Amino acid sequence: MEKSFTSLVTSKGQITVPQEIRERLGLKKGDRVEFVAEKNRTVVRRAQTKENPFAKYAGVLPAFPGGRKEINAWVRDLRGRNDDEE
Repeated sequence: MEKSFTSLVTSKGQITVPQEIRERLGLKKGDRVEFVAEKNRTVVRRAQTKENPFAKYAGVLPAFPGGRKEINAWVRDLRGRNDDEE
């Protein structure tokens, strides 16, 4: 069943997102929304984050001993390859 919600636009162009829509989109204070203009409709959705989702884990583990060269050798070993197969 389709539901319809309305909201007034203020003089500053602001709207209040109805509570049921906020809950449906998982929106909370400070979240960004995105307006996508398609052919015959406009879609409002939660904005996609541009940040790297793994950035918060940077530095959690200690540095790999031997640096990049050793990391590459370790990965090759895991894959069952030797240095001559590249």
